[in-house]
Amino acid sequence: MKHVLITGAAGFIGFHLAKALKKRGDHVIGIDNFNDYYDPLLKRARAKELEKQGIALLEGDITDANFLYELIAHHQISHLIHLAAQAGVRYSLENPQAYVKANIEGFLNVLETCRQFPGLQLVYASSSSVYGLNQKIPFSIEDRTDHQASLYGVTKKANELMASTYYHLYRVPITGLRFFTVYGPWGRPDMAYFQFTKSILEGKPIHIFNHGKMRRDFTYIDDIVQGIKSSIDREGKNEIFNLGNHQPVDLLKMVEIIEETVGKKAEKIFVPMQPGDVLETYADIQASQQILGFLPKTTLEDGIPQFVKWYLNYCSTKIA
Repeated sequence: MKHVLITGAAGFIGFHLAKALKKRGDHVIGIDNFNDYYDPLLKRARAKELEKQGIALLEGDITDANFLYELIAHHQISHLIHLAAQAGVRYSLENPQAYVKANIEGFLNVLETCRQFPGLQLVYASSSSVYGLNQKIPFSIEDRTDHQASLYGVTKKANELMASTYYHLYRVPITGLRFFTVYGPWGRPDMAYFQFTKSILEGKPIHIFNHGKMRRDFTYIDDIVQGIKSSIDREGKNEIFNLGNHQPVDLLKMVEIIEETVGKKAEKIFVPMQPGDVLETYADIQASQQILGFLPKTTLEDGIPQFVKWYLNYCSTKIA
């Protein structure tokens, strides 16, 4: 049994990971600061679900180094899964300071804390955003990532450099995971699939950026959790892995699947490319398959209906 601390446990991925680790018998503790980047009521609802399953979720911030240190020492944590971050490409245009505080200062605290507990395994969330303006596809972990498209991507690239340095200096056991457009039940309201579903059901128009000429490697949450669990179960050696579905889908195809699922047509407004966005994401998962046994199984045609089913139930409970 592993003793696991998950930062950002009331977030989308952290919530699902906590449940999966608890189910397999690990001792799981979560922390979250419940910020208002999106509706904190959704985060509180996730926290209630975790509490029902006996998972302790404490309110705290990764920028508080003492809080992290004392928590790890008290609970004899063996694995730290760092998922807390300021997410979102577009929001980084409005509030860049939030990204520096959470993603740089916060991650430094995580690394410094790990340095004080030799043997503590660290698995942290990076992002497909680090590939930035790369035009070669699929995106490989061997590709250079020097040309970023957003400040969010910059902070995630900085995390990878910081992690590599701490491994070099202090041999902190580290694994980085580049997530590709994760979706599914209990998902983030700022994501396109969530916003589109909500607007279509409410009879409101949806805005299609770059006139729909975009592709994303949508990856279902259960597949992501499987990849994280595999990363937890091996010793980190400062490696980075892509966790993506390896099947990019046209944005308009995603809209079509939502329309078919909810039984309503969308009113589409086509608009130009948003600053910070990229045309396509596409994960090369060869290394993830070989080393982690990562085998994504869920297509968008299967995953979107699962999200919509949850969304309708969530709205009917009037939590949101």
